[in-house]
Amino acid sequence: MIIEPTSPKLLPDPLREPYYQPPYTLVIELTDVLLHPEWSLVTGWRFKKRPGIESLLQQLAPLYEIVVFTSETGMVSAKLGGTRPPQETAFPLIDSVDPHGFVSYRLFRDATRYMDGHHVKDISCLNRDPAKVVVVDCRREAFCLQPYNGLALPRWDGSSDDRALYDLTAFLKTIALSGVEDVRTVLENYALEEDPLAAFKRRRSQLEEVRTRRGGHATRGGGGGSTSLPITAVFRPESGAQEEQQRLAELAQGKKPTGLFLGSLAGRLWPRSKQQ
Repeated sequence: MIIEPTSPKLLPDPLREPYYQPPYTLVIELTDVLLHPEWSLVTGWRFKKRPGIESLLQQLAPLYEIVVFTSETGMVSAKLGGTRPPQETAFPLIDSVDPHGFVSYRLFRDATRYMDGHHVKDISCLNRDPAKVVVVDCRREAFCLQPYNGLALPRWDGSSDDRALYDLTAFLKTIALSGVEDVRTVLENYALEEDPLAAFKRRRSQLEEVRTRRGGHATRGGGGGSTSLPITAVFRPESGAQEEQQRLAELAQGKKPTGLFLGSLAGRLWPRSKQQ
């Protein structure tokens, strides 16, 4: 069994001009995040694509260097019988979900670090700035060495009504278009969430409610005047949006407001990152 990654430098050096290197790196799991294995007596094993996978790859490719990093092995094995999914199908499966080549790199089980019975993705071996790396998986153990680089999604059960990848696309685009300097200062606010994308949607709804009641417009960078609420407020703990709602209610009642002014939010949007 392989215990250490096959190389201390899993990815080549970032591209330099005149070539384009996306500003962020997305490391995403294949099984139960992008695909779900299903078995039946009629068809045997089949792999179902998650709704929104094409949209995610197409929209994020200009902003993120996309790396599919799976704990599965890479080559196709001999046909397996029984009710266990084949374990060595990752390479052709990635081909099937990415016909247009949006995925920059592919990493498999031999690139993980085996610890306490888990295959761990150690981003210190990626040869990328950890401040710009987002790991998406359905197992928190997969990024336990750098917990504030990870986003743990609920495991997809194969439902055709699932919208998680659309929400994930919106979340990651907001990070990139906001010019976040260190993604860990965002992701740590979602570290304890059972469903971080649901939390993101709640905060976004709160932001829209504040914007509507205030009559202002969200700004991208967070340095606007007192009439605007930064779009990056969705990355704060939900208590921050609730404080804004309370303040607006006090203003409507003619009371002296307590708490934050909208223009002072920028200094509190990004709590200090817990560096690894």
